[in-house]
This record gives sequence, structure tokens and C-alpha cells, in this order.
Amino acid sequence: MAVTTIHTDLQDSLVELTDLALQGKQLHWNLVGRGFKSLHEQLDELVDRARTAADAVAERAVTLGHSPDGRALTVAKESPLAAVADGRIADTAAVAHVVAVLTTVVDRMRERIARREDDLVTQDLLIGIVAGLEKQRWMFDAQQS
Repeated sequence: MAVTTIHTDLQDSLVELTDLALQGKQLHWNLVGRGFKSLHEQLDELVDRARTAADAVAERAVTLGHSPDGRALTVAKESPLAAVADGRIADTAAVAHVVAVLTTVVDRMRERIARREDDLVTQDLLIGIVAGLEKQRWMFDAQQS
């Protein structure tokens, strides 16, 4: 088992999931438009899923002897996710942004899953997270028609 790579994969996952949760809340607070109510609630669901997944990833890292780093400075410095626009954001723009960042997280997680054949427990954890995020992406993407 390549422990350094596993730790890097878990740390990168933690950063992305933490940023996803923070972005979901930022959108939740600044959302405007006709789809406000349902999207406001849907964003909370996404935030809950991202926070739960981040916690599971961090606990897996600790289990393997790694110190996870979810500090705001670390997340801001290392996250590859596109930033949320400042101020109010229209419901349609929020949906497009969420779909884009979910695509980034899912694609990067899938790369990690492919590398984790040496640690099936970590691979299984990431597979479960991706399954939930892909469902979220589908539900947000369906609103773009």
C-alpha cells in the first residue's frame, strides 16, 4: 500500500469536499430567483452530504496515521474548485456553478478510486462518496433544461 499516495488522495478529497460544503452554504445564503425555495433546500442537502463525506475521509486519514488538514487557509490555498461569485447569485447561475464544481469533484475522485486498488477500504469509501455526489449532480443538472 502506497501510504503517501493514499494520504495525498484523502487530503485532496477532504479539501474538495470541505470547499464544496462551504460553497453550497455561500450559494444558499445569497440565492435569488424563481427557484429559490426548492434550490435553497437542495443546497442544504448538498452541504450535509459534503460535510458527512469530508468527516468520513478525515477519519479514514486518521485511521491510517495521517493528520487531515481542513483549516480554512489550507482549503482556500489548495482547492481546485472554481470560486463562487460575490454577492447575490441567480438560481440558474447557482445551478450551473454547482454542476460544474460537482463535475470537478467527481472526476478527481474517480481518478483517486482508480489508484486505490491497493487499499480497498479507502477505494470503497470514495466510491460511496462519488455515488452520492453523482446523484446530486444529476438532480442539479436536471434543472438546467
